[in-house]
Amino acid sequence: MILVTGASGQLGDLVVKQLLNKVQASEIAVLSRDTSKVESLKKLGVEVRQGDYDNYKTLVNAFAGIKKLYFVSASDIEKRDSQHENVVNAAIEAGIEHIVYTSFQRKTDKKDSVIGFIANSHLDTEQKLKDSGLTYTILKHALYMEVIPLFIGDNVLDTKTIYIPTEQGQVSFVSRKDLAEGAAIILTTSGHNNKVYEFGNDKVLSMQDIAQELSKLANQTISYTSPKPEDFVATLTQNNVPKPFIDLRLGFSIGIAADEFNNPTDELKNLLGKDLISISSYLKDTYFKE
Repeated sequence: MILVTGASGQLGDLVVKQLLNKVQASEIAVLSRDTSKVESLKKLGVEVRQGDYDNYKTLVNAFAGIKKLYFVSASDIEKRDSQHENVVNAAIEAGIEHIVYTSFQRKTDKKDSVIGFIANSHLDTEQKLKDSGLTYTILKHALYMEVIPLFIGDNVLDTKTIYIPTEQGQVSFVSRKDLAEGAAIILTTSGHNNKVYEFGNDKVLSMQDIAQELSKLANQTISYTSPKPEDFVATLTQNNVPKPFIDLRLGFSIGIAADEFNNPTDELKNLLGKDLISISSYLKDTYFKE
C-alpha cells in the first residue's frame, strides 16, 4: 500500500488523483492531521489515516502496513527538522520499505548559503534518509509556478508592475500538476531505489521574462522593477504587509537574484514523456480566467 502525506494540501491531493489513474483506490492511503479535510478522497475509496508530524506515536500507527511513503515536506520551516525526524524514525519503526521525499532544487549545499533558511532542513532530511537504511527516492522540486502570484501579486494586471528584488535571476518554475504526475510514476514503477531526481523545468525564467509574457497576454505593458532589498522591505512595511510574509518573500528573492534556483533540467519532462506546462499556459489560466 502507498501512503501520501499532506493529502489535504494542493500537492498531496494532486498526487492521490494521479495515483488513482494507476492503481486501485484500495491500494492508497492518505495521512492528514485533520481527517475532515480529506473527506473527498475518502469518498473515492482511499483509506484515511490520522497522523501529525508533531506526534510520533500517531505516525507509527498511521504507517502500519504501508510499503511506500510519499513524504511531503512540512510547511512549518521552524519546526521542520523535528517533524521530519519524527517521520523518518516512525517509518523505520513501522517497517516502511521505501520513502519518496519531496526536497527542493538548489545550486549549492552550503549551510551558510543565502537560501540556508529554506535549504538546511531539506539537506538534513536527505542525509537522515541516506543514513536510515531505508530505500529512498529524493525528488528535488523546483519552485512551483503556483507561487508566482505570491511574488508578483494577484492584482498585477491592475498595478501593471512587478516589484520584487530578484534582479535578473532565473528559476526553473514547474507546476504542481507536473510534479504530481511524476511522483505517481515514481511510486508505481521500479528502478528508482536510492536515486535523486531533479524535478524542475527545462526552461528557466526571470521576473523580467514573466513581465514580458504577461504583457503579451494582456496586450499592455507590465513593467518589472527590481528594487534594493531595503527599499522592498520599506515599501511592503508601509503597505502593512505582515513581517513574516515580507521576510519569506525577501529570502526567496535574494536566492533568486543569486541564481540559486537557476537549474534547468529535462528529467521530469523525460519521465512524463511530454512537454511540461508552460509559463504562458499557467499565466493564462491564473490571470485571464473568463
